[in-house]
Amino acid sequence: MNALMIHGAGGGGWEWNVWSRVFRAAGLAVSAPDLQPAASGLANTRLVDYLAQVRSSAVALPSPRVLVGASLGGLLALANADIADALVLVNPLPPSPWSALLPVREKFPEVIPWRRDASLAGTRRALPDADEAACLFAFRHWRDESGAVIEEAIAGVAVAPPSCPVLMIASERDDEVPASASAVVAQAVSAEFLLLPGASHVGPLCGREAAAVASRAVAFLNNLVLRVGN
Repeated sequence: MNALMIHGAGGGGWEWNVWSRVFRAAGLAVSAPDLQPAASGLANTRLVDYLAQVRSSAVALPSPRVLVGASLGGLLALANADIADALVLVNPLPPSPWSALLPVREKFPEVIPWRRDASLAGTRRALPDADEAACLFAFRHWRDESGAVIEEAIAGVAVAPPSCPVLMIASERDDEVPASASAVVAQAVSAEFLLLPGASHVGPLCGREAAAVASRAVAFLNNLVLRVGN
């Protein structure tokens, strides 16, 4: 099985370092590219640019293929479910109409300065369930993001219900995407739901329990293979 791992806003393929090791150790091929801004710059990047990149990367992989997405990457994966054999979604931004369940936010600037304004203290607050090494690595690798992309995503994107199996992973202490919203979406798309007690928004990827969470995702995928084989 081939896995395409899609990172969240302000991050990069590095967010999947732990998951990539776990998946590869289980015999899965992994691709975790960085989403790229439009040629005209980050301020002019739109959600459709990221959607096209994910689709292009996914169709280049042999089947069976699984799309693994976190936060914004989860929404991008869900929007491309028609070319996936399975989905693993980690605290995904919900599609419409469930995007209305997200916390109300102020308008974003054209370029969100997450790299420029990053601090180690802020990273520690965002990752209370990660060790110091993981926080330092994340602090050094955050990137700025297109405000328009985030505005479009949280405004709501209509997606077709996935016909493939879905694992929805939600963090109990997620201030960005409430676990209750993920639970509602999971029920709507007939997903298997996994709630992680005490986990933060990025904790399932970079926190102390990241390898264990990745192993549970592998178990979900292995179970699918067994079902098909029978």
